[in-house]
Amino acid sequence: MPPPLPQMSSISPMGDPVRASAYTQIVQPTSRFQLALDALLPLLDPNTPAELAQRILVAFLLYSLYAPHPIAINPFKSVLFVTFVKERERAVNVAQTGDVSPNEQLVWVLWKILKGDGNDIGPYSPSTLARSPLPPKLRATNLNLDDQMYNTFFDLDDANYSYMQDNYRLRSASSDHNPSSEFSSNTFSVNEAPRRVITPAVDRQNERIAQAMKLLLIARERVLSLSEQRTLTPLISELASSGMIASLDLTSIISFNPQLAHPLFVGLFEGAKPDHLPSPFLDVLPFLPPTLATFDLLGRLLRDQTPVGSGMYTIASLVRAEVLGRFLHECINWLEHAEAEEREGLISDDRFAKGVQNLCRFYHSLIKLGIVDPAADTDSAEMSHFALRNARLEEANALYRVLAMAKNF
Repeated sequence: MPPPLPQMSSISPMGDPVRASAYTQIVQPTSRFQLALDALLPLLDPNTPAELAQRILVAFLLYSLYAPHPIAINPFKSVLFVTFVKERERAVNVAQTGDVSPNEQLVWVLWKILKGDGNDIGPYSPSTLARSPLPPKLRATNLNLDDQMYNTFFDLDDANYSYMQDNYRLRSASSDHNPSSEFSSNTFSVNEAPRRVITPAVDRQNERIAQAMKLLLIARERVLSLSEQRTLTPLISELASSGMIASLDLTSIISFNPQLAHPLFVGLFEGAKPDHLPSPFLDVLPFLPPTLATFDLLGRLLRDQTPVGSGMYTIASLVRAEVLGRFLHECINWLEHAEAEEREGLISDDRFAKGVQNLCRFYHSLIKLGIVDPAADTDSAEMSHFALRNARLEEANALYRVLAMAKNF
C-alpha cells in the first residue's frame, strides 16, 4: 500500500535530491529555461496524452528549477496557477456528480507548489503521488488560492504571458453550470474577464521586467554580455526591492558580474524597511575575497550617501559601522591562510603578495578620504599590526609609516 500523502509539515528543505537535481545536472544552465519552456511546459496541457504522474513530475520540475527562491518570482508561476484553476474546475465538476476525478492529485500538487510548500512533496515519487488516494479535506473542492497573490505586477514575468492571458479567458461552454460560482469569494473565476487592462506601454514594461528578472538569475551562473548588462542595469533597483534576491545569490553575482554589485546593494538597502536595518545582506560583504573588485565595491559603498531607513542612515554609515571592521578582519584571515598555503607549497601564484598590496592600498585610500582615523586604535590597531608584520612588502611598509606617524602627533 503506498504511503499516505505528506501533510503541511516541512520534510526536506531542498526537496528530492534526485528529481530536483537531475535536470539541472544534465542540462546546461543557459539552456534550462528554454528547454523547460519547449519540452516540459506543453506536458502540463490537459489535452496532451501525458500520464498523470508525468504531469505531476513536470509541475515539480518547473517549481524546483527556482526552488531556492520564493514561488512569487518563479517565471513559470503564472502558468502553474492557470493550470491549477483549470484542473480544479474539472475536478470540482466531477465531484458534483459524486465521483472522484483522476486529476485530484495533480490539483493538490499544484496547490502545494503555489502556496510555497513545494518542498513538502519532494520526497515522494510522481507515481506514488499519482496513485495515492487523497483524504476528503485535500480534495479539489477544499483547495483554494487567493487570486490576489497571483494578480500582482510580477505575474507577467514569464515568456508565456500570452498563454496565460488566453487561459484566463477560457469559457466552460460544455456546461450550463458555473462551478466557479461555488468557489470561495477570494478565489479566481475562470469566467471573469481580466481585472486589469494591460496597455501596450505597460505590456512593454512588463516584458522588460521579465527579461531583467531572468538575466539577474542568469548572472549567478555566468558573465553577462554588454547587451544583457544594458538591459538589466536600469531595472536593478526595482528588482532588488521586489524581494526576489536571496543572500546566497549575492556572492556568485558579485563574482561573475562585479559591475552589478554596487547598484544591486544600493537597491537592496533602499528597499529595506527601517525595522529591518541593518540589512541581512550586509552579512555577505565581510566574507568576500580580497580582490580588486571587492575593494572597489566596498569603497563605493563607503562613499555612498544615499539615505536609507527613512533617512535614519546612509549606506556609507551602515557599511562603516556594520561591515568595515569585520571585513578587514576577514581579509587578514584570508591572506594569512594564503600565506600558510604558499609556505607549504600548496599554491604557486602570488595571491598573498597581491592581496597584501591591494588591502594596504585600500586602507590607505580610506585614510585619505577621512573614512577611518589612523590615530584611533579602535580603527587601525589590527591593520597596523598586519602592516608591520608584512613590512617587507612596499605597500605594507608605506601604510605602517602612515599609521605610526599619525599616532605620534
